[in-house]
Amino acid sequence: MKDIIALIKSTIEKRNLIIDLAKSDFKRRFVGSYFGVAWMFVQPMVTVLIYFLVFQMGFKSTPPIPNTPYVLWLIPAIVPWFYFSEILTTGTNCLKEYDYLVKKVVFNVEILPVIKLVSSAIVHVIFILIMIAMFLLQGRLPMLSWLQIAYYSFALSMYSLAIVYICAAVNVFFKDMAQIVSIALQFGMWATPIMWSPAIFPEAPAWIDKVLRINPLYYIVVGYRDSMLQGNAFWQRPMLGLYFWAVTLSLFWLSIRIFNKLKVHFSDVL
Repeated sequence: MKDIIALIKSTIEKRNLIIDLAKSDFKRRFVGSYFGVAWMFVQPMVTVLIYFLVFQMGFKSTPPIPNTPYVLWLIPAIVPWFYFSEILTTGTNCLKEYDYLVKKVVFNVEILPVIKLVSSAIVHVIFILIMIAMFLLQGRLPMLSWLQIAYYSFALSMYSLAIVYICAAVNVFFKDMAQIVSIALQFGMWATPIMWSPAIFPEAPAWIDKVLRINPLYYIVVGYRDSMLQGNAFWQRPMLGLYFWAVTLSLFWLSIRIFNKLKVHFSDVL
């Protein structure tokens, strides 16, 4: 618990530095690129288009929510996945990317994953605005439950950060960690009910939904859909919420301990 409190204090104290470095990190990704920031949105948009063509136009999949187009059912689930995926992809390599800062004795390396989180959050906010615009263009009236997206985004940020601390620390010593994360994300996208749901397949066994709930991202994906499509409040899934935060806080505690034990060797290896 002391490690987590120390991290929170360090993040608050260095908040201006974190914001400045996050902005710099966001801009640096597109230096020399003709289309600049636009590339950040092209790949996700193409991904949404492909899944739309495959599942709605090809398989004629019908979302489990009545009177809801497949694309409106898909977007609230895939937007948080893009955020989660970007945090893990960029955060895993953050210590190597900022090795010149890691080697500085006075620099708090604990804030480097937070910098990647803030940088990814900038993109996530833009995607949320695009999602809201699409709902409005489809004739959906705003609901108070849309405000819950802020809560679920925070929850997803904490879960993602907990994983990144472990991955980033291990990646310093085990060079294949980034590739493992990439493969795990490909598998995880299908293990999370983003493009599909057991309710879409009437013949699917009842136990599949129970297995899916083991994945903490299930809570996030369902929460985004509850907020954007059905107007359900987050406290209407109390057991799922308690399970998610129990896993997240436990993982956070473990990841910070591992990170702090390994960080004394970072500068030597890098």
